[in-house]
Amino acid sequence: MKHIASIDAILFDLLTALLDSWSVWNQAAGSAADGLRWRRAYLRLTYGCGAYRPYEDLVREASATAGVDPAAADRLAARWDSLCPWPEVPTVLSGLNQRGIPLGVVTNCSIALGRRAAGQVGVRFSVIVTSEETGFYKPRPESYRAALDRLGTDATRTLFVAGSPADIPGAAGVGMPVFWHNRAGLPFVADDARPLLIADTLDPLATLV
Repeated sequence: MKHIASIDAILFDLLTALLDSWSVWNQAAGSAADGLRWRRAYLRLTYGCGAYRPYEDLVREASATAGVDPAAADRLAARWDSLCPWPEVPTVLSGLNQRGIPLGVVTNCSIALGRRAAGQVGVRFSVIVTSEETGFYKPRPESYRAALDRLGTDATRTLFVAGSPADIPGAAGVGMPVFWHNRAGLPFVADDARPLLIADTLDPLATLV
């Protein structure tokens, strides 16, 4: 495993790289198939709008676009505090905290939901940046840059852990090296931005930095 000696801090996508949000969406939708269709519709809206529109509005709009039960958005909100970290996350992140490495999250959601979700991870974050605060959704650069500014670290010395493929060019575009936590085993589409590592678990992070 390659070791990156020059990393001063680590930023994470929250709702996919650290938390199993897929299961909560599926439960709210009523099935895995409906959940996947709904989530894909939401992502198209998010990536398409760029500038921030209320997260909850996009979630509700996506349910209509995907033909999912209109009550699914309310069920998702009601289940929000049931979000759980992937099994290895508490151990890996606690170890990084103990080593004194600042950790932060950059998430495409509202301030209130972003902080509640971050609280479910169970570790201390130095920064929590939401799209509502920056006024733009990832993979636009504003949220990544806001997190770097708050950390006070240089982009080239701040590792970004992506949860979705869109975060790879987004984070790399502001100069950050990227580790893609590809839990779902999605295919990598060749691009100018290439992650340092792709893995279906966060375990390699403990030895990567």
